[in-house]
Amino acid sequence: MRFKKQKRHRKTVRFFCVCFGFRQPFKVLCDGTFVHHLLHNELTPADKALSNCLSAPVKLFTTSCVLAELKKLGAAQSASFQAARKLAIARCDHEKVVSADACIAEVIGENNYEHFFVATQDADLRKKLQKVPNVPLIFGLRNALFLEQPSKFQRDFVKSSEEKRLHLTEKEYKALEKRTTSVSANADEEDSGDEEGLGHHNPGLQPHNTRNYSGKERDVKDRVRFKRKKVKGPNPLSVKKKKSHENPNRASGREVKGDDGNGENKRKRKRSRRGKAVAGADV
Repeated sequence: MRFKKQKRHRKTVRFFCVCFGFRQPFKVLCDGTFVHHLLHNELTPADKALSNCLSAPVKLFTTSCVLAELKKLGAAQSASFQAARKLAIARCDHEKVVSADACIAEVIGENNYEHFFVATQDADLRKKLQKVPNVPLIFGLRNALFLEQPSKFQRDFVKSSEEKRLHLTEKEYKALEKRTTSVSANADEEDSGDEEGLGHHNPGLQPHNTRNYSGKERDVKDRVRFKRKKVKGPNPLSVKKKKSHENPNRASGREVKGDDGNGENKRKRKRSRRGKAVAGADV
């Protein structure tokens, strides 16, 4: 249950941050009834309790008219008066003291320029402030604090403002209309000048392709023609060099000449065995 409540509070805070530009630390405007509720239920310190409710740092404010009302109540609200005196004072510009709810309503105004969260136990004041577009409301219930979800009026206001943003304003529409008329007038002047120079012949109006298509070809798009890849030779850098095939006899003749400077072919003759045998018989 607690997790669902925190999730709902974060969603409401995100709504006011995105749609109305609320920024941290959030400013909370408290009245006397809310300060009394915090003390009665021991929700102290107040800034910590409210920061846990909004999941963000807060600054607490009150008005001089709220302090004057608490002071008039006497000893019954002396503790609430002492606690409210520690809060920052929001400017209300009242020469004469007015009631707390009237003072807070006037500080908020119609647009809530200061982006105040209003914390109050006054149901009539909360109902009144629900008709102001950008006023988030906080109230206490026993020992827990709750952030009210945006009212139907506030949601409808955001929706209508977004729709207005999507459409042109009257001033923007007039500027656009003026621009289009001037552009069209310039285009007409250029067309008339081209017709005079070309003898009332405007080639721009001629169709781009004068080919006569048959009934079937009109509805069929031209097929994409792909280029066939040609067979390419091997990369010359990756091919081994060819070896020269020479005559082996010539190569051997060159080697022999290189050995002898006169170029004579020296061969060793083998003596035959037959010659030795004949020589032995004569002896």
